[in-house]
Amino acid sequence: MSARIALLATLALASSAAAQQPLDVRYRADATRLIQAALADSSAWNRLATMTDRFGNRLSGSDALEHTIDWVMDEMRRDGLRNVHGEPVMVPHWVRGEESAELLAPRAMPLHMIGLGMSVGTPPGGITADVIVVGSEDELKARGAEARGKIILFDVPFTSYGETVRWRTLGALAAARAGAVAALIRSVSSFSMQNPHTGAMRYPDSTVTRIPGAALSVEDAMMLHRMQARGERIRVHLAMGAHALPDAPSRNVVAEIVGSERPDEVVVVSGHLDSWDVGQGAMDDGGGVVAAWEAVRLMQRLGLHPRRTVRVVAWTNEENGTRGGQGYRDAHRAQLDKHVLAIESDNGVFRPLGFRFQGPDSSLPMMREIARLLEPIGAGRMEKGEGEADVGPMIALGVPGLALDVDGTKYFWYHHSSADTMDKLDPNEMARCVAAMAVAAYVVADMPGTIPHEVPPRER
Repeated sequence: MSARIALLATLALASSAAAQQPLDVRYRADATRLIQAALADSSAWNRLATMTDRFGNRLSGSDALEHTIDWVMDEMRRDGLRNVHGEPVMVPHWVRGEESAELLAPRAMPLHMIGLGMSVGTPPGGITADVIVVGSEDELKARGAEARGKIILFDVPFTSYGETVRWRTLGALAAARAGAVAALIRSVSSFSMQNPHTGAMRYPDSTVTRIPGAALSVEDAMMLHRMQARGERIRVHLAMGAHALPDAPSRNVVAEIVGSERPDEVVVVSGHLDSWDVGQGAMDDGGGVVAAWEAVRLMQRLGLHPRRTVRVVAWTNEENGTRGGQGYRDAHRAQLDKHVLAIESDNGVFRPLGFRFQGPDSSLPMMREIARLLEPIGAGRMEKGEGEADVGPMIALGVPGLALDVDGTKYFWYHHSSADTMDKLDPNEMARCVAAMAVAAYVVADMPGTIPHEVPPRER
């Protein structure tokens, strides 16, 4: 055997042996580089601060969102990312308008309120009516005879977001069916300092009159409940200028590191750029989208060129429509079989704990190998669970999903409120989120094997 043939055989054997190594062994050095680079400075936090301080909150349809999109694309080009562009999406355009709530009896005082997203407004002069406070739908049914012409307040304490948010989403529908003229809810919040929380509501039944919906601060809702328990008459004046305009043009922002061997295969890493129209949208979800962007920029800066393309997507319109995720699915439907994984951060960039994986059970051990690379920063957890909203339309068609899990202790203190501002985020915790997303995206984009798609239920 010639020396050249012997050398090639040795290299082939070495390559085969490396390919059989656990991922946490094979990618330890690259993961360490990414983690160290992410933790070396506060560049992600500083970039997010620049964005949120300059443009503020970014509701779909607003000039602020579109100006932010322009800025993000300019910055991505300066970073040297490839194929930077906006993909057009039509989004809802809801406008809050002037709004207020005032307690008239048993004493006069302004209430801390915020209109719920997508609500209709009140008549021009507002609505003045007595208030009935209930703690459940059964209680509303029991008091149905009293409800006509009243304002219904749902004072339901926070248990979990998934359980409590239904009052925000459908409370106005239940109140309207009982004959009420408006619906109020206790803010969907695990803690409050008189900061009411907004969020989307729906009118799913076209046969029921649409009535206005708003949230009161936790403190004010509890106060009105105490007043009712004492037998006091509660009377409130509610004024809301909320209205919907025709759908408006927006864009998902897309940028890439192009794969070195399989450029048509894609790992998406993402967050959503829009926010509600209060606060700065720093936690929800400016931090998530900047962390995804920074994760890809780190790969590019370190000269890490994975086999597959890593595509950062800044979604539009997660908060009141998820049109960005739906639009991406539709625009890329023919290529979704080449989408290897869809990663999203939308739980705030607090201390990362690991990921939730939505994909085949058979792939979970492999994903846990990847998670072990993140144990040095305390983010080594990998469990089965649901992906996030924007990547949901892709996941529904079989694309595996990964959601960044963080310490959510304080997330619902600030969620959808004026308190969602930069000071709530810690630079080091955000840098750890960048590291977690960078390592997960890079390893999946570069590893020899892939993650099988799950066949959608309707296609089985």
